[in-house]
Amino acid sequence: MTSQSDEPEASAPVAEKSSSEGLSGRELWDSVRIEPVEIALPAGVGLTLRAYRKAGEVTPTEVEVDEDDPFEARKRVVEEDGEEFVEVSDEELERQALGADSDEVDKAVVSDSSESDSADVKDEPEETADQADDEEVPLFLSHKGRLLAFKSTESLVSFLRSGAPHDLAQLDTWAVLAERVQSSDIDPQPDDRYELDLVVENLRGGHDSWDLPLLIAAGEVARDLGHGLRIKPVILALSPGSPLDDLDESLRSAENGGMSGFFGRRRLKKIGAQQASLGWRSVISKISAAVDWRD
Repeated sequence: MTSQSDEPEASAPVAEKSSSEGLSGRELWDSVRIEPVEIALPAGVGLTLRAYRKAGEVTPTEVEVDEDDPFEARKRVVEEDGEEFVEVSDEELERQALGADSDEVDKAVVSDSSESDSADVKDEPEETADQADDEEVPLFLSHKGRLLAFKSTESLVSFLRSGAPHDLAQLDTWAVLAERVQSSDIDPQPDDRYELDLVVENLRGGHDSWDLPLLIAAGEVARDLGHGLRIKPVILALSPGSPLDDLDESLRSAENGGMSGFFGRRRLKKIGAQQASLGWRSVISKISAAVDWRD
């Protein structure tokens, strides 16, 4: 016969449930440090997921090599011949596209300097690597460089519970999300909704009609997608010193108001609307080509 004193002891395991038990909506997303994202593209509006983690904690998405890429083709030919491949011309092209700064040039000079000089700066690469590992990088619900996008909350949740491979599965909080998430939880915050489909048309309308919050948000998610999916043309197009990066800086200054806003608006007037729209059209085209619509 069980005494009353035994009852609390029998119910003790119930009190030891995981702290994630019962979480839903915003609390669930905050707990797992992953967020639902809505991205409107010319082909439609897609739902996906994004997370930020330190670079040293995650493995970048695996990118399938483009068989039509002339640089990759040249690399394969040389490697098959058994010769050492040095991407000098590729780096030079990238340096020109990025508007290489003096730091990059200095690195090239250091690599060709005497042994004594290289010994003096031997520790710098390690410090740089440590800094890179501490930098937060974006990850998306993606697989082999393709963004997985869904047109309904039900289809997204069904995929999340399917156990199919994707880049977010490596996160330590993923199992909790996959177990707990419901269709009603997929409700992106206003700041996590992006309208890339409106960017080109807005830029074509001329400086006076430019929607600053729309264009600034587009720059943020495009950079994340470029790095998260490893889309080199997008990374280069939005890299520091590029025309689209100058546009982004001017937009942010103009949005801030005050004297900064005044000078930002002056800089915007000097940026060609046609050049900006063409540049963004190319970026959105590259992003759209990397989307895998699942429904």
